[in-house]
Amino acid sequence: MAMYPKGNFKTNAMKTTAFIFFFLVISVLTSPAQSAFQVVVKGKGHPILLFPGFGCTGEVWDDAVAELSKTHQCHIFTFAGFGNVAPIEGPWLAKIKEGIIAYVKEKKLKKPTLLGHSLGGTLSLWLASVEPDLFTKIIVVDALPASAALMIPNYKGEPIAYDNPQNKMMLGMDSASFAAMNAQTVPYMCKNVEKQKVLIDWMNKADRKTYVYGYIDMLNLDLREAIAKIKIPVIVLGAANPDKATVEKTYKAQYEKLPSIAFYYAENSAHFVMYDQPKWFLEKLNENVK
Repeated sequence: MAMYPKGNFKTNAMKTTAFIFFFLVISVLTSPAQSAFQVVVKGKGHPILLFPGFGCTGEVWDDAVAELSKTHQCHIFTFAGFGNVAPIEGPWLAKIKEGIIAYVKEKKLKKPTLLGHSLGGTLSLWLASVEPDLFTKIIVVDALPASAALMIPNYKGEPIAYDNPQNKMMLGMDSASFAAMNAQTVPYMCKNVEKQKVLIDWMNKADRKTYVYGYIDMLNLDLREAIAKIKIPVIVLGAANPDKATVEKTYKAQYEKLPSIAFYYAENSAHFVMYDQPKWFLEKLNENVK
């Protein structure tokens, strides 16, 4: 049996207690529920959870937060592997989803609103389909229940393997080739030239495995049937480019099973609506947040 030196029992006991407390604090801060993302909280009022799109940081919401935080408590997420948030082991998107549910319950947030762009919008639909009583409203920014259906003809929800030639090619790219790919892709997603630079920088800094495998997680999420379980209102703020009629047809088809939904389309906007039509975007947010 270990013995404390005579006269130091109280001091050593206090040190032991302090160590245990410190260990518990560190354990809480690094719990699996928290490691899947980083959250910055701003403002007071009814809570809103803001989820960025794939490859982006929570800074994509800066202008929206400047407005919404006047009347709401904004919880701004950056997901693991993006920005300065360390990557995690897969399944990446499933861990994020479970972590968010735990976060809402641990923080005792009362029926927060979900605001998500792209991947963040699809994630919002997933959350509300598995936890229909946990949230109050969803605002989806240019996102679909099944992104893969845009890319794969006659898509029926077949899973895409992580180990495929495209993924191997992207994982093997050097930094210069990866940056060149992003520089070519981003202008199709955002018309705002100044913001293109920001987006490209975010993409270039992303953890490569998260960028590659996390995208497969998103593509493998087919919620076209599951959204029928959502009980709360859903607002869609879509981009009208490249053709509004085609966009409307796509949205209506994919959201067919959703009980309560309203669509709004931003003219002359690519995927990053908040950057291409900032005034319109803020107006729609103010009209539709609780």
